Amino acid sequence: MDGGAAAGAALLLLALVAAGEAAAVLRDGGYEGLLAAVHPWLPEDVNLFFPLLICQDMITEASLYLFNATRGRVYFRSMKILIPPTWKDKSYEKPKHETYEKADVIVADPYWKYGDDPYTLQHEECGTMGKYIHFTPNFLVNGYLTDIYGSRGRAFVHEWAHLRWGVFDEYDTDRPFYVTEKNQGKVTRCSSDLTGIYVCEKNSCTDGSCVINKLSGLFKEGCAFIPERNQTAVSSIMYMQSLSSVAEFCNEHNHNREAPNLQNRMCDYRSTWEVIKNSTDFENNPPLTNSSLITPPSFLLLQKRDRVICLVLDVSNTIAGGSCINRLHQAAELYLLQIVEENSYVGIVTFSDRGEIKTHVLQIVSDDARKQLASYLPTAPGGDRANVCAGLQLAHEVIRKKQGNLNGSEIILVTGGQDNSTSRCFSEMINSGSIIHTITVGSSAAKEIEHFSKETGGLKYFVPERLDFSDLLDVFTDILSGSGDTFNQSVQIESASESIGGYKQLRRAVTIDSTMGRETFFVATWQAAEPPEINLVDPNGKSYTSKDFVFDLVFHVARLQIPGIAEVQLMWTYTLTNVHLAPQVLTMTVTSQAANSTIPPVAVKTSMSKDINYYPSAMVVYVQVSHGFSPVLGASVTAVISPENGDPISLELLDNGAGSDIVKNDGIYSKYLFSFPGNGRYSLKAHVQANRTIVRQTAKLWSHAMYIPGYVENGKLKMNPSRPPAIKSDIQVRRGGFHRTAVEESFIISAVPMGPHAVFPPCEIIDLVARIGDDKVILSWTAPGNDFDKGRAASYEIRISESPLELRGSFYKTGLVNTSTLSPQRAGCKEIFAFKPEAFTTGNITIIYVAMCAVDDVFLHSELSNIAQAVKFVPPMVTTVCLVKKKKKKTLSENAAKLL
Repeated sequence: MDGGAAAGAALLLLALVAAGEAAAVLRDGGYEGLLAAVHPWLPEDVNLFFPLLICQDMITEASLYLFNATRGRVYFRSMKILIPPTWKDKSYEKPKHETYEKADVIVADPYWKYGDDPYTLQHEECGTMGKYIHFTPNFLVNGYLTDIYGSRGRAFVHEWAHLRWGVFDEYDTDRPFYVTEKNQGKVTRCSSDLTGIYVCEKNSCTDGSCVINKLSGLFKEGCAFIPERNQTAVSSIMYMQSLSSVAEFCNEHNHNREAPNLQNRMCDYRSTWEVIKNSTDFENNPPLTNSSLITPPSFLLLQKRDRVICLVLDVSNTIAGGSCINRLHQAAELYLLQIVEENSYVGIVTFSDRGEIKTHVLQIVSDDARKQLASYLPTAPGGDRANVCAGLQLAHEVIRKKQGNLNGSEIILVTGGQDNSTSRCFSEMINSGSIIHTITVGSSAAKEIEHFSKETGGLKYFVPERLDFSDLLDVFTDILSGSGDTFNQSVQIESASESIGGYKQLRRAVTIDSTMGRETFFVATWQAAEPPEINLVDPNGKSYTSKDFVFDLVFHVARLQIPGIAEVQLMWTYTLTNVHLAPQVLTMTVTSQAANSTIPPVAVKTSMSKDINYYPSAMVVYVQVSHGFSPVLGASVTAVISPENGDPISLELLDNGAGSDIVKNDGIYSKYLFSFPGNGRYSLKAHVQANRTIVRQTAKLWSHAMYIPGYVENGKLKMNPSRPPAIKSDIQVRRGGFHRTAVEESFIISAVPMGPHAVFPPCEIIDLVARIGDDKVILSWTAPGNDFDKGRAASYEIRISESPLELRGSFYKTGLVNTSTLSPQRAGCKEIFAFKPEAFTTGNITIIYVAMCAVDDVFLHSELSNIAQAVKFVPPMVTTVCLVKKKKKKTLSENAAKLL
């Protein structure tokens, strides 16, 4: 089946899929409003309607499997499926607030070749919802993959647990085996009741047998665990949901706390069921008493056509004291001329004490249409009072004139006015079907404004009152359609703003990478009456000067569009010279679009761990850098956090698998944020750049269903097709440099005291590794800071035991390691420390467990690290002698060893 057929046939199978944080609502045990979306680049196929009965069977399987796995607590009641606007109009219902970017489940081709692993993008702490589930059309359509991952309904429930409840996998592809404290080799799994055999899959195995490394006690590379098809074990769904007997999550009674998997490391050795039971879904949600009332889930097909937008702009004197009009004009003009997608319909409304329709909607079909819309932007401030409801109600009038109803339309509300009367139109707005994006400017804006966004699924931004900088410009560049069609969307390459002294220069270099280059604009702004001198040099040495730019001397903007495809992969250098004696703020904004419709651009997405935070709780800043669905490594990522009052905070984010970063080299860069100048709204801007990057092309990312190599069935070995060579190893593609700027929605900080602020302990060490060398235990880990991941810890406390349970339960009663020669390095540095335990000297022990914590300068201790294991020597163990030939079935030899 080709890609088009796969996409078409997969559509109704999307009723399988469900979602988490953004869309799903739990009512009386049933999840409603789950949102799945088909990627706009997937082609439509004539076989759109896959047999409904099969689709319903799949839905029912996932729902009933989940209901039984949660002991009668939850199931799936209804789902929505968003069809790409590029597919034929079949009178599907129009979405209200649903978009591709908000989907909890996406169906899209993998960016790497042949990677059909279902996975969940999950990069936060245990118990936190993930971002989305990704299924490929090939996974949804082709039946042979059910032997590898299990039935689609079961695989979905595995991913749902990642997405909704923030649990992790109970296997580990990097450490498939481990040695128990009783000196036994085991498979990394849960529960330990699952049975199977060791089989050699690769030619590296000596004489076809699985060979044990006597130093580690583990099988050498090439060995695999092949489970029995028929089991008596009932858990766990987060290990191997494909087995017919598996119907439960591991619980506190059968959880394997010794297994070196991510569930143990991330969830403090708690079972998946313990984590799930503690989720908000299970608060006041007892098991359903009458399961006969559970009906198969229903689903609804949605499709958005035209994008209809109305700008609602506050021109009152209350917004930043009336000094905002220039910046507002600059930002809205940039949005209309460069950002809003082609073929969109846009209208404009302004308001102060009353509203005014500047223009009804016009369709953007040409540059002239964009310029015509920009000519309606406000040029002068209005009255002294802001009447937000007046502006919003006129926006509804503008939109209704175009499409009759408001479903799926968008309003971009910009205000900084002190309007306390928004409650009188709040109910009308949130029930209208419009999506309301809000941009609040300054600290005076009504605190209720963001509620419009929250209740309608809109974006919410905050811009500090320092309106001489580029913050408002940056926010407008971020308001895109959410359709997932990155080819037709502008990307912000550069955002530079700086106060430049008299006759001084703002000089920077920026790379337009190979994924970009179409519709490239350089836009400069200034404050003084006379514009700066501008000089721009492309990679070939061609120079553009002020005479090549189009100047607007009223609103202090100069714009240059590069004809055709801009020169890529090398530096463009720009210079803005302040021709005045007095200092002024100069800015440069660069945007561009993808050069090739088949190659996605490098994308940057920002997020915060919370929307509302109460001091002294810390937050985490996340920036995801990707090329398609593949992570981009080696980037330099700087986050700038701006409060309502006070100086911005700058953080360097890392993708090192330490501190706040739970997975190394997954393209998600992070850092703790724990220092807050005060209460109120905060904004986030990320600057990402690299001279040379690595794009990791592998399917072994984040949380995903395990690829089962085969089964033992009725005494015979049945192997599944080998994993595709393209994703067996960690393939990396080197690419040139790039620049990006991205902004995040606003967040709120509360309860920050007026007096001295709290002090914080070092962050938890999560990457402790132990090994044996020359009769010494050699430890390595990433240094935490004095406060979380900032600064330098004062000391380390390292302890050892023969039992991991003892380290977890009685850390301070276990053996203390002498660390007098160990001085902590700065946060983020790699630490290495070796010591020789007394037990090794006497020969009384072969396995040792190590854990540690960091101590700061006021003797606050970090949380206990992950527990590392070191094996000195393991006596010869029984090996299996089963060699897998290139046949699907083989009778097992009598001496094939079962794993107990």
